[in-house]
Amino acid sequence: MNTTNLIVMTQWEIDTFLVDGRLEELKELISPCQVIDADSCSEEEWLGLLREANPEILVAGWKAKPLPESTLSDFASALRYVCYLPGSVRKLVPRRLLEEGVLVTNWSGSISRTVAECALLLSLACMRRVAYWSHQMHDCGGWKNGTTETQSLFERRVGIHGIGSVAKALVPLLRPFTKSISSYSDGVPSEVFDACGVRQEASLERLFAENDVVIEAEALTPDRVRIVDEKLLSSMSKGSVFVNVARGALVDEEALYRVAAKGEIQVGLDVYSVEPLPEKHPFRGCRNIVLLPHLGGPSTDRRRDAADHSLENLRRYQRSESLLQPITLEVYDRST
Repeated sequence: MNTTNLIVMTQWEIDTFLVDGRLEELKELISPCQVIDADSCSEEEWLGLLREANPEILVAGWKAKPLPESTLSDFASALRYVCYLPGSVRKLVPRRLLEEGVLVTNWSGSISRTVAECALLLSLACMRRVAYWSHQMHDCGGWKNGTTETQSLFERRVGIHGIGSVAKALVPLLRPFTKSISSYSDGVPSEVFDACGVRQEASLERLFAENDVVIEAEALTPDRVRIVDEKLLSSMSKGSVFVNVARGALVDEEALYRVAAKGEIQVGLDVYSVEPLPEKHPFRGCRNIVLLPHLGGPSTDRRRDAADHSLENLRRYQRSESLLQPITLEVYDRST
């Protein structure tokens, strides 16, 4: 059976992910292959291309058209591995393909350090009230006065909800500022916290009530939807900071707005339950909320990290070795 592997990306995606010889390495790894411009490929052309090429390996970027919901035999019987360079695979890969045994990977933990970097950025921005002062300086001709208050992250108590790859990457970034770092994640054994050098918090309630900065970095599962509720947020002390770089659906956003609108806590957000954030959303214009449009990771210059992760998985696939952090059905079902 003749197969031609496919690389389906826009030129912009190639120029940001596959830099410094990575495209050439990729093409050599999965030869014979064809590079397809995702921007110029219609839905009808995509289905025809899949049938004609019948790839064993599909490497794809954000703009690749979705794979059909039908069985593999209907469109690409040879397909065994979908290597998705970005994040959530649900718009590209139907669940049925995983059930049929197709291997799927994405950027996974390769972006953890840039997400952690964003969490640190938002924490510092909140401590210095950047949302408020940016508005004052740009739009109001404002300036500090004798009663202006700001805060430092040095020697603060920082709590992290979650102990996954982002939390683990965040801990060493926080170390220059404070030794007081704790974490909570239900069902995780104490050895995991010990290995990260953080104190295991007894409960989520204590994490919020007893820290100056709380960073949301937990995985989203059905039982954690809106787990950060008004009671938790209201338990935070005056002047404290809440940052979310995980998933918007972990937070009761209406409750978060009500608490933030009182002006007693600072908030930094990179993720939202609805994205893009609606133009008229009440978060917009709330001057103690720092807003980013889901820029957490990877930054444009670090998309090469995701490419390196994918290239390593492709090498492993070609050697019939286990892949790094594959998308299982469990991971697929809890992804957004």
